Amino acid sequence: MEKVSIKIEGRKLHFDLANAMALAIGEDYEEDPMLICWNDRGRDMHSPSGVMCEIKGAPGWEVYGENHGGRLRISINDDDYVFIYA
Repeated sequence: MEKVSIKIEGRKLHFDLANAMALAIGEDYEEDPMLICWNDRGRDMHSPSGVMCEIKGAPGWEVYGENHGGRLRISINDDDYVFIYA
């Protein structure tokens, strides 16, 4: 899986803005990227939300993304927000 990290300073981010930034990067990577999973650490929310387990230290939502076609992992502000696209 290809990994991209972004650091934003000087502006407080919220989920919608982080999501829009990740989508723009995803579209640069692939014409029609499909969001497989995401995590919002500040709100302690992730999707898919029913995945609660950890496998080898990785959270279930991320394992789900890796095992369901995830090819691009975008991390914003040291994993404050993570988006995995297929």
